[in-house]
Amino acid sequence: MIDFITNFLSADIRTATPLLLAALGLVFSERAGIVNIGTEGIMLTGALLGCMGSAAFGSSAVGALYAMAGGAICGVIFAFFTVTLRANQIVVGTAFNIFALGFTTTLNRLSLNGAKAVGFPTYPVPLLSKIPILGEVLFNWSLPVYIAFLLVPACWFVLYKTNTGLKVRGVGEHPKASDTLGINVFRIRYGVLIFSGIMTGLAGAFVSMGQLSQFIENMVAGKGFMAVAVCVFGNYSPVSVMLAALLFGGADALKYRLLTTSIGGYYQFLNMLPYFITIVALCLFAKRSNKPASSGVAYRKE
Repeated sequence: MIDFITNFLSADIRTATPLLLAALGLVFSERAGIVNIGTEGIMLTGALLGCMGSAAFGSSAVGALYAMAGGAICGVIFAFFTVTLRANQIVVGTAFNIFALGFTTTLNRLSLNGAKAVGFPTYPVPLLSKIPILGEVLFNWSLPVYIAFLLVPACWFVLYKTNTGLKVRGVGEHPKASDTLGINVFRIRYGVLIFSGIMTGLAGAFVSMGQLSQFIENMVAGKGFMAVAVCVFGNYSPVSVMLAALLFGGADALKYRLLTTSIGGYYQFLNMLPYFITIVALCLFAKRSNKPASSGVAYRKE
């Protein structure tokens, strides 16, 4: 029983980490009034670029930098279309997802073609990692996992206790009033999209390098959309988003645990379980969400 609990909680954290990384970036972009459903495509791009950098240089750190740089570039491109050109954010996000699938598939076949990458090494915390159950669950992870959970209080502090966070929230609620007060709406939205891209790129790298050390076509498999759902379900707040990510990650971890039991024969239903929970959560909590008043609305400076 103890082994089952340990394995389940470890699997929960492992599957929640990419959702949390991407969702923390989305908290800032959503708070600034940008809806980015292109997270799926950016995460997939980060997964490929991470493996390419890792395989080329034999370093997971270089792979992570490749993924984050690729995510930042995606953020700039997304911002150019949605902020500068004021294109429809949903249409641009959909285009990102379609393009990323074809782009990563082609580039993978031309470069990696199934080649193994160097995965993220684990760094057990001295003494704490030896604690029964909790040591294995909480203190025996790779750097992206530690970074994801340490960023939760950091993002909360920036969003609610700093002038930068106030500007981000102001731009999302009332961009015209913020502009009148001298806040550069375009600069804020570009900044949060670049930050979101970096976080999403790192999330993609963890999917490919933190679990398989290999890129598989379309391996993100809806995790980008789940990250958007985590952001909505977590009510656009870092702490609540962390709890939502653990809930969604727990659903995914439960799927793998159940596949090894007597009901594993119903694998089609079990594979559907995380996505089913995502849809139900969105339906139940979408109306209660605290989304910004200007969410998804392009700002036109007069």
